[in-house]
Amino acid sequence: MKSLVISLGGSVLVPNLSDHRIVEYAAALRQVSEKLRVFVVVGGGGEARRYIEAARTLGVDEGTCDEIGILVTRLNATLLIAALGDSAYPDVAEDQATALEYAVSGRIVVMGGVTPAQTTDAVAAVLAERTGAAILVNLTSVDGIYSADPKTDASATRYTHLTPDRLAEIVGGSRLDAGSNTVMDAIAVKIIQRSGIPLVVLDGRKPKNLPDAVISGLFSGTIVCSENNTRLLPL
Repeated sequence: MKSLVISLGGSVLVPNLSDHRIVEYAAALRQVSEKLRVFVVVGGGGEARRYIEAARTLGVDEGTCDEIGILVTRLNATLLIAALGDSAYPDVAEDQATALEYAVSGRIVVMGGVTPAQTTDAVAAVLAERTGAAILVNLTSVDGIYSADPKTDASATRYTHLTPDRLAEIVGGSRLDAGSNTVMDAIAVKIIQRSGIPLVVLDGRKPKNLPDAVISGLFSGTIVCSENNTRLLPL
């Protein structure tokens, strides 16, 4: 069975605690797990950034702010596990080696953050490398990678395909403050470059986009791989 690693942005899973997509994502992940071995790395999103900003007002250093953010990612992961029920391994994996151990159960494995100064995108990229994943899916709050921020620049155009090297050029110089929110951090991109694992960036605001892409091949987003190969999907 092929392995699929998903970087699930906290901003799309839990925009805030009163308005979330946890139930919808549980259904989508169950559907995908019928055909693939699934690993999910959950981000902190807006809740993590709010905690981090509160910590900064108290004079907390950036390393500790990172650790606070990691705790929030694991809370989000715990909520997702609860919604998945018996479909998921019942504990949040706290590193990639533990995730591999949990995968022996045949259930969906869920992680949050791992290391200060490392985003959950980087955690997911390492996990994809460790598991020999067929593909890494990044579910984010936009429908792909753009030439500029489409939320602020109306002239921004979406890329349907990028090479890892071109993605590295776009991402180069991104800040790594605690709670930073960029298309993907430089560490994650370097891991994608060295591993050769294809990356697919999808609009995570519609949970149905995940099974549509990886199972049915109905895809709208950006593929990052060495060749312009849109036939990567379905898996």
